[in-house]
Amino acid sequence: MRMARRIITVAAILAVALIAADPYVGTWKLDPAKSKYKTGTPPKDQTVTITETAGELHIMVKGMTADGSAVSSHFVIPVGGGAGKVVESKAYDGITSKRISANERETGYMKGGKVVYTVHSKVSGDGKTLNTSVKGLNVAGQMVEGTSVSTKQ
Repeated sequence: MRMARRIITVAAILAVALIAADPYVGTWKLDPAKSKYKTGTPPKDQTVTITETAGELHIMVKGMTADGSAVSSHFVIPVGGGAGKVVESKAYDGITSKRISANERETGYMKGGKVVYTVHSKVSGDGKTLNTSVKGLNVAGQMVEGTSVSTKQ
């Protein structure tokens, strides 16, 4: 009887831990066919890897711009939102994030203390799709406005 209680307790703790995991954590691959831009062009290829460590989300972006140039960046933001830090980026020197809900965020990328690129992202209820609306100056220095769709790998 004691063993059964322990197993049930451990299973319950593991279930709570899995449910509490941030829905953004994982590897997201851009689906260019589903991504539509009003202004500018979407990336040709993009993989975003998000990990969580000590209350922070580490966001690593690897990909290729529409003209074939390689892109690589790394940002760290607090899970609950707020000012983050740029670890690697040729385009931005600051980042800030606002957590709207567990599945929705607004992120501002800065240059010289001014937000120049805004990303509004939302993870689907089933956790398999990431819809992202972008507006502003992208990493290639191009003004863009559009929606990108990524799938969890």
